[in-house]
Amino acid sequence: MGKSKARIFRKGINDQIPRISRADAISETVKHLETKNINDAKNLITMFGLSAEEILEAGGSYEAVIAIKNILNQG
Repeated sequence: MGKSKARIFRKGINDQIPRISRADAISETVKHLETKNINDAKNLITMFGLSAEEILEAGGSYEAVIAIKNILNQG
């Protein structure tokens, strides 16, 4: 195997997205909402189909959930 191909394989292995569970996604969404990082929160909500109840039970503030209710109502 040439140097280039070996480098490409190593890069691919290192660039893999870590696996994330639904519970981890909910807690990460709450963290993003607390830090006003709305785009990352929206991405996780739409990717996992999270509901307002799940976010509130995980400790999300009512105000943050109301602020993104249009995303939550689409599902």
